[in-house]
Amino acid sequence: MKHLPAALCLVILSSIGLAARADTPESMPVQALDAALLATMKAGSANASFQSRYDALDPVVKASMNLPVILQNSVGFLWSTLPAEQQSELAIVFEQYTVASYINGFSGYGGQKLELLPDERDVGTKKIVETQIVSPDGTAPVRLDYVLTNGDNGWQITDVLENATISQVATQSSDFSALVSSGDASKLIAALKAKVATLSGGVLKD
Repeated sequence: MKHLPAALCLVILSSIGLAARADTPESMPVQALDAALLATMKAGSANASFQSRYDALDPVVKASMNLPVILQNSVGFLWSTLPAEQQSELAIVFEQYTVASYINGFSGYGGQKLELLPDERDVGTKKIVETQIVSPDGTAPVRLDYVLTNGDNGWQITDVLENATISQVATQSSDFSALVSSGDASKLIAALKAKVATLSGGVLKD
């Protein structure tokens, strides 16, 4: 099972630069997440504890990302067959998994920049906010785009696209599908708990 998000865990950022552009409601969650990830990286380089980084990042991830929608879309059509108790347990462990994956992937502070690009794309009622990761060594920037949906809590991230095309939700759906059957997500819950324990070095566990 890949870390969430898979593309983000491949890159260690160290500073964030925002392209000159007017702020829009849909870009604000992306900027908030970027700023929180920068703080996470700085904290990691300062040898802050995993728990302190988790406590700082968790509320920003919950506010900027619609984790319930991401989880339901990742599980797919079998979500509605799961008992309420398993849905609740999955929501808790998926949140831990998401935040722990970010902390694990953004654990150091170097010389790259994450730039918010000036263009946005419309896909039906959704918006795609484009960013790029710029390395100080002069290699080609890496595109990382965010799909945002306007819901009860305003605009929130509901998918991440690596190289503007590879969907995080689709990747997770492929990983999760083998671990969920109609009415039973116990294997997925166990797998996510194991991942959380590994990513957090045992800090987050049952």
